[in-house]
Amino acid sequence: MLDVRRLHLLRELDRRGTIAAVAEALTFTASAVSQQLGVLEREAGVPLLERSGRRVVLTPAGRTLVTHADAVLQRLELAVSELASAREGVGGPLRIGTFPSGGHTIVPAALAELARHHPALEPMVREIDSARVSDGLRAGELDVALVHDYDFVPASPDSTVDEIPLVDEPMYLVMGDARATARGTGRGATLAELLGPCAEVPWITARDGTTGHAMAVRACQAAGFQPRIRHQVNDFRTVLALAAAGQGAGFVPETATAHGPAGVLLTELPLFRRSKVAFRAGGGSHPAIAAFVAAARAAVGRRADATHPGGPQPTAP
Repeated sequence: MLDVRRLHLLRELDRRGTIAAVAEALTFTASAVSQQLGVLEREAGVPLLERSGRRVVLTPAGRTLVTHADAVLQRLELAVSELASAREGVGGPLRIGTFPSGGHTIVPAALAELARHHPALEPMVREIDSARVSDGLRAGELDVALVHDYDFVPASPDSTVDEIPLVDEPMYLVMGDARATARGTGRGATLAELLGPCAEVPWITARDGTTGHAMAVRACQAAGFQPRIRHQVNDFRTVLALAAAGQGAGFVPETATAHGPAGVLLTELPLFRRSKVAFRAGGGSHPAIAAFVAAARAAVGRRADATHPGGPQPTAP
């Protein structure tokens, strides 16, 4: 009989590439991970791993087993959800991941909604880049998370994570302009036409290694130039403040523009950010996860109602 915990280790090795990375993510020692994978190979009766330099790669049999492990672990997650649904009330810890701008826009209102309807829940929020959410969910560090992807940086397919759309919103080009009193519109113009005048100015982007950074670089490249990056910050409020101080151009989503500082020119771009709620595959029916999804949607809906008619709208369920 194959051990589910060892299947989980094999799946993590397939995604992380090294035993050391698996050990660090799951708070094991590398020797313990190696030992458990060795036991799994003996249980399977065929080689599952082979060395390739410093990395360990899966054999064809190992990859086949990972496919079955995904299905088994998804079914277990569904079983946990159904058992939780059989209990009275919704309560206990709920570990929530969020990207920075979601942490000061969507999350506070969602937590207030949860407190009203499910006071026994104990939400715990952790800021995390969307690119790391899948790892955090599989490792059990998170139960649910707000994630996003951008045009030019689509999310990679991941069979271990399910997602529910939350809101789509346009991105804006932000530049300092002491005369600016209102946002502009770039509707009908191409990305090259809108970004081209900014080819020689300094740029403000998210930190290297984040999806926001990749989006900014690729959008500029699509417009025909390589951005000259001066500042790297993840908080869109800081991007707006730096642009107002004449420190360069940057990108911000619609939700970040509601309370921008004076002296910035905002131009809508044909470029979008899509925010979603992510959780482990099979876990969408868990009462706590479902409660958070409903609360996040309610928060987005109220925020959309409070903005101008062209603001971001919740996506359909």
